[in-house]
Amino acid sequence: MANVKDTASHLGETLWDVIVVGGGNAALCAAITAAEAGARVLILEGAPKAYRGGNSRHTRNFRCMHRGPLSVLTGSYEEDEYFHDLMLVTKGKTDEGLARFAIRSSEECLPWMEAHGVRFQPSLSGTLSLSRTNAFFLGGGKALVNAYYNTATDLGVTIVYEAQVKHVHLEGDRFTHVEVSVAGAPQQSIRGRSVVLSSGGFQSDIEWLTRAWGPAAANFLIRGTPYNRGVVLRDMLDQDCESVGDPTQCHAVAIDGRAPKFDGGIVTRLDCVPFSIVVNRDGDRFYNEGEDVWPKRYAIWGRLVAAQPGQEGFSIIDSKSIDLFMPSVFPPVKADTVEELGVKLGLDGAKLKQTVETFNAACRPGEFRPMELDGVATEGLTPAKTNWARPIDKPPYYGYQLRPGVTFTYLGLKVSQDARVHTLRGPLANVWAAGEIMAGSILGQGYLAGFGMTIGTVFGRIAGREAASRVS
Repeated sequence: MANVKDTASHLGETLWDVIVVGGGNAALCAAITAAEAGARVLILEGAPKAYRGGNSRHTRNFRCMHRGPLSVLTGSYEEDEYFHDLMLVTKGKTDEGLARFAIRSSEECLPWMEAHGVRFQPSLSGTLSLSRTNAFFLGGGKALVNAYYNTATDLGVTIVYEAQVKHVHLEGDRFTHVEVSVAGAPQQSIRGRSVVLSSGGFQSDIEWLTRAWGPAAANFLIRGTPYNRGVVLRDMLDQDCESVGDPTQCHAVAIDGRAPKFDGGIVTRLDCVPFSIVVNRDGDRFYNEGEDVWPKRYAIWGRLVAAQPGQEGFSIIDSKSIDLFMPSVFPPVKADTVEELGVKLGLDGAKLKQTVETFNAACRPGEFRPMELDGVATEGLTPAKTNWARPIDKPPYYGYQLRPGVTFTYLGLKVSQDARVHTLRGPLANVWAAGEIMAGSILGQGYLAGFGMTIGTVFGRIAGREAASRVS
């Protein structure tokens, strides 16, 4: 702690070319790009060093457009297909110009990432088999974050941890300085010629979350970093910066109900849903578990579960399906009968047995193909299950409690294609934003696996380039 304070004590004596607020993927891409352009760069990361990297620590992959095989990616994944996939999950709630720009730019990002220390591996097996669309990080998100921090350090970027930015000071349309407290020390002013805001959303401020969602949000689990409290976002909105996105929209997935309140990360996600039935605490199904392949649908299940009594769901499978998805970090609840399983999960065992029997009776024969849409569906059942609908009839039986797990919120700052932040009076002269703090510019609702990393990488690089080019 003392070392952090000592490092920070002279920060205010320097007029920095580019100050980057945040320490995740978008912030690092901005800092590296600006430093390579010759700028003197300061990163202010709110987390301690051991927790640096924001939600990027928990990521696995990067969704990338490509016209042919590229690095570990197979085949091709071109602009129109990528955009179509995005439109399916957002239901059209996106800025098409920005979205297509991000998609096209992603192709050049992957070689840039490799040139700056990121290593990739072939896609994982199981329900996240995305060998054509998503490049997986060797060592996961923490390896990516560490590679970028090493690169930034080599380039002479100054990095300060536990740096809580309280205020971004504007005079007219220009940024002049930030007010920051480092490791709990008294607040100080740090001056800069330009600033890049990459400090994430507000999901870790539970009070703000409940104001947006209502009391149900108090039951949500925050699977991302606990340091994204929206302080900088709130400060900029209070200074008449233009907002974008719905405060009730977020990247929320169904995670294991036994996960911690904060920072459980991606390992707490459950991928069993397509091969299960999901019931609420009353023992009733409430949505089509087989609507589409899991990477295109996993992000809707957080909201679906959030709408159920007690913000809970329960995924029920049998021994035929237990090995078809990525293993869970916590073992499932196990029982020899469906009724016993219900009791162990805290449900009415007789009601769960009835729900399973009704589902089983509605299943129709077909060729089960777990890695693709197979059309094996129910008949005469509401809601239907339109793929992978096999009877749950082979003991032992397994169950998981599901809770909504929020990764990041979509309310953010409006930006243009050059990542410049806009106010109600027009664009700011020397303020840019990248990553989750502006992702609502593209993500109106829903989520596409790996697309958050696309947004952060594309706009982080642009923000760093533009901020460095405006230094005079």
